[in-house]
Amino acid sequence: MTLLELITKASASAQTLATLPDYPVVLNPDSIFPILNPKGDEPNMSTLPIPVTGWQISESDSKFVDLCKNFFNELGEKLKNPMSFSKEEFLGMLNKFLENIREKFGIQIGVASSNDGYSRVLVEKVGLFMGKNVAALVLEACITFEIWELVEALIVNGFVGNSCYSNVVPRLVVKERSDLLCHCVKHAADLGPTELRLILKYFLSSQKHAGVVNVRKEWERQALLAIDKATDKNLPRKKAVVAKEASILLMVAYDGFSSSELCLHYLLASANLDEVVLSSAISKLNGKEMMSLIRYLGKWLKKYERFPQAVPCPKASTLGLKACDWVPKLEDVVKCLGIVLDENFSALVLHPEFHEELRSIEAIVSSLASEARFACLVANVAENLKSEVQGVRKRPTGLKDLSTSSGDVRLHNLPFVGLVPQEIDGCHNHLSSWGPNVLLGYIFGWVETLIPYVTTRTLTWYDIARFGPEPA
Repeated sequence: MTLLELITKASASAQTLATLPDYPVVLNPDSIFPILNPKGDEPNMSTLPIPVTGWQISESDSKFVDLCKNFFNELGEKLKNPMSFSKEEFLGMLNKFLENIREKFGIQIGVASSNDGYSRVLVEKVGLFMGKNVAALVLEACITFEIWELVEALIVNGFVGNSCYSNVVPRLVVKERSDLLCHCVKHAADLGPTELRLILKYFLSSQKHAGVVNVRKEWERQALLAIDKATDKNLPRKKAVVAKEASILLMVAYDGFSSSELCLHYLLASANLDEVVLSSAISKLNGKEMMSLIRYLGKWLKKYERFPQAVPCPKASTLGLKACDWVPKLEDVVKCLGIVLDENFSALVLHPEFHEELRSIEAIVSSLASEARFACLVANVAENLKSEVQGVRKRPTGLKDLSTSSGDVRLHNLPFVGLVPQEIDGCHNHLSSWGPNVLLGYIFGWVETLIPYVTTRTLTWYDIARFGPEPA
């Protein structure tokens, strides 16, 4: 048997594992390690591993392991014949199991058992202790009985192992649960190429169903919350600035996008997305799906051209505006567009139906590329000006008083006059009231403000510039 066959067989066995390991939960080692002793009177300390004796877990841990094993075996048997196993019976089993864990660890959940959301609260508070294997089986049962709030709780709280997504994603696609697929994208650390391709193809479809509606409602709720925060007069100044930036960003991300395209936001903005896996998924798209993706990326380029003030807002989550973390940045859009062109260059050239969309994108990219070249010049000038100002500030003597200078200091002659504050631009008309330190202070403050703006966009603009035509 070849190595590849051995790996394939082991992988198949792992996916069909129907029994728990001997210790399905994480045990506390504090009571175990101190009683371990090397085996034999004179152990050879130079060999690895060293056999030990005295392995023993506490009685309470042993009971907890048995509790998990019994629940796993009972639930597994019942899921073999789901027609004779009801949703209510499953919830009763699950609640009893989680209540036993809660009592063992003394966890307070603060919700009465008669509450409609009791099972979800139990999962959120106690689910960490039931182990990945048990959680995977519970997830399978929740999908079978379509208990979507528990599926969401298991995914969002990280109780689902990465190996489970190969089974979860296809089932959620069949069930048309776009909202839960978005949670998979957000919380799965390593989606495989098959899962990513299924999600991408599904999001690029134009179907309308309950899952997509839930995603749109969430984006709409976040956008309205951003507006409320931005118009709140009682908000501190720094938070008000963040709220206004977030409202612009969410406006750009929400307006003009279909419900399915709002789902694509999560995929494009995900930090867990591997570029190689994404390339593989994009290469498997058909013509209709490719056109939808190109139009989606074109929308984003138009948005960023029209609203250059829409920039990432990492502090927005402190105001409850977590959707800002899932708005694709300009570099995300450019990277994805580059992958589309690289993977489908021949098809895009040979099929004329793509040409109009690509010409439209080319015009936008050319505009952004021109802005990129100008921004790079501004960045260089600003860096030099900052160095000059810092050097003058540090100079102890010999500072020339501009108020007695015979020359006319006209800052508006600089090529980036549009970015200079009016009070600086007009200071040459009132030299008698402007000492050198005041003037330099204004210049230094302007440069400090300009540098972050330029430098945060320069890397993205460099990426954009490579798509644009060279200047004549």
